[in-house]
Amino acid sequence: MKWYNGNETGQIPGAFPEKWWEGAALFLAVLNYWHFTGDDTYNDQLSVGLEFQGGPNGDYWTSNYSRFLGNDDQMFWGLAAIQAAELKLPDVPDGNSWLSLAQGVFNDQKDRWDTTACGGGLRWQVYVYQSGYVMKNSVSNGGFFQLAARLYRYTGNSEYKDWAEKVWDWSASSPLLNNKTWNVADSTNMDDNCATAGNIQWTYNYGVYLGGAAYMYNKKWLDAVNGLLKRSFQNFFLAEHGFVMEDITCEPREICNNNEILFKGLFSSWLAYTALLVPSTYDTIMPKLESSIQAAAKSCTGNNNNTCGVRWYQSKWDGWTGMEEQISASNIFSCYLIKYEKDGKGPVTSTTGGNSESDPNAGEESGSSSEDKLKPITTGDRAGAGILTFVFVAGWAGLMSFMFLGG
Repeated sequence: MKWYNGNETGQIPGAFPEKWWEGAALFLAVLNYWHFTGDDTYNDQLSVGLEFQGGPNGDYWTSNYSRFLGNDDQMFWGLAAIQAAELKLPDVPDGNSWLSLAQGVFNDQKDRWDTTACGGGLRWQVYVYQSGYVMKNSVSNGGFFQLAARLYRYTGNSEYKDWAEKVWDWSASSPLLNNKTWNVADSTNMDDNCATAGNIQWTYNYGVYLGGAAYMYNKKWLDAVNGLLKRSFQNFFLAEHGFVMEDITCEPREICNNNEILFKGLFSSWLAYTALLVPSTYDTIMPKLESSIQAAAKSCTGNNNNTCGVRWYQSKWDGWTGMEEQISASNIFSCYLIKYEKDGKGPVTSTTGGNSESDPNAGEESGSSSEDKLKPITTGDRAGAGILTFVFVAGWAGLMSFMFLGG
């Protein structure tokens, strides 16, 4: 929280102007910290920032940031809002309820479901001038799936169930999610009708689908939960690094950016909630979390003030310093405390103690709702987006070559 200035005079509650989505990642960590420890020191700042960023339309899509945001950015705020409802953070008086804010994000994103190519799916970016406009990616679609699953579990409204199943089925029909091998790719391109995928491996891509399947949990979903868990353990908990969690794409070469440093912290919390929601996974998940927790603790010895590093598997501080490192470590430390929540605690629903006010039409009357619905795509749009995507993909390919070919 030392990196957060939103509670100071002249600052914007909840905002990191250059990296807006990270406010959601911070508040997700604070929610976990409060819930698992009972320490409400930061709850006032949490409530003010989380409600303020919901904006006048109650859908986390405000004019200050929306022109450069993607579906994934908005989705993370929706997940923070539904988590606030599930953990019974009191609604802000005279403000939008946590549940309605999550519903507002859902309503925006279902209106952006795109069938112009690939048979469906959410684009990564919302506007044609953004470089990822002709890409569909796992974190946007998996995040939308998880949001719908959590709204269904909380409210019992079958619309959310239908959408969760729709997004899951589309993902499994695309190169993003293989429901036989349980590989989760990072992205796919509309230019070839999503025939191929960028198969970079990230923890949070597995986590959004795993978490959604856990919130949907019944016997039907157990194979999905177990399949994604097994593949995640194979990919991100390597024997040569003591089975400590790592993002294999960037950590070994020390090239993780701030976004990527947050990924495994988010994944940690989705693992923890999976252990609570799907009891048969508890004894499988906890040893993996505990080995990573111990290593992460040994990484938090920097600068004589408990600064945490990135490469937990080194079991020492690696010289990295930043808010993102602290968020990820805080998330996994909170996960340790799930062992005290096995007896029916954890995320509530509207019938098991949740009392956040519902508004199924949240965001529907906003100016941004109509503005952001996809307009018919012209040839010029396709050409412009194609040029931007070519530049993006070329840069991405260069980065991958640098990483994997030793550039």
